[in-house]
Amino acid sequence: MLIFPAIDLKEGRCVRLYQGKMEDATVYNDDPVAQALSWQARGAQMVHLVDLDGAFEGEPKNFDVIRSIVQALTVGVQLGGGIRDMNIIDKYLRLGVSRVILGTAAIRNPEMMEIACKEYGQRIILGLDARDGWVATDGWAGTSQVTALELAVDMKKLGVRRVIYTDISKDGTLAGPNLKSTAELARKTGLKIIASGGFATIDDVKACAALEKDGVEGAILGKSIYTGSIDLAEALRISRGEAAC
Repeated sequence: MLIFPAIDLKEGRCVRLYQGKMEDATVYNDDPVAQALSWQARGAQMVHLVDLDGAFEGEPKNFDVIRSIVQALTVGVQLGGGIRDMNIIDKYLRLGVSRVILGTAAIRNPEMMEIACKEYGQRIILGLDARDGWVATDGWAGTSQVTALELAVDMKKLGVRRVIYTDISKDGTLAGPNLKSTAELARKTGLKIIASGGFATIDDVKACAALEKDGVEGAILGKSIYTGSIDLAEALRISRGEAAC
């Protein structure tokens, strides 16, 4: 299992939101590049990066910061937020981003999703953010009439092989992840699933690791590693199958 430390960008700073609300943001670092280097130094193999401003406004808004992070790191970066057309996908992948995450675009432009998957294969990830089982869009500001399972099945037909699944009600709450729905999505679709939202304790990481057999291949850790409720080094040991200290 892989552990992905998260960096969410808002106005060039590293923040965490509560349940996806832009007005409820906590700044954890004014220097996202330094934060990314810190996660790398602690053993992360890939960093999860989100352009929050881009997600809400529908186009990249933190490009310069993202470029600086990608250039500074030697580990991979997976990036989401405001990626809604092929030109932006091409631009980010040429920049050196390892994987791009498409969410709103998957619902509004499935034809582009299919083209992107054919062009870039597993460098394209479906960002599946759900509110009460329904897929959220536009940086979680909107809610579609499509269920998470329906969208995942549809996108698999178009070539998607990997999904980041976030239960919005859990995100930033430290209330524990929705691993039941995460595992169910993995089993019913056969897709590789990365769990996100609500991780609070090292026991949550252990519980997620136990779902690897079902197809859950990773966990994104955000607020928990900023507050210290989860020690990143310990989480990484568990992800490698080593006993926690």
